[in-house]
Amino acid sequence: MQRTPEQRKYWHQNLKLTGILLGIWFVVTFVAIWFARELNELIFAGFPLAFYMGAQGSLIIYVLIIWFYARRMNALDTSFGVDEEA
Repeated sequence: MQRTPEQRKYWHQNLKLTGILLGIWFVVTFVAIWFARELNELIFAGFPLAFYMGAQGSLIIYVLIIWFYARRMNALDTSFGVDEEA
């Protein structure tokens, strides 16, 4: 099945958004753990930063990633005419 240039552009933007958000997820999940000793020297909301990220901060960022992805994909779908209302 051949894709039209419009479909390729849509798919490229979708992959770009997914890649960026996965990069943020990777940093929040693994890099924060890798540098936990160094991050514990910083205090955020009265707690060492690595503890805060493990207990609550990363969960907040995950929800923000999901919210941003849904919002951006709705806008992308609308701009390409493939939204659910169309």
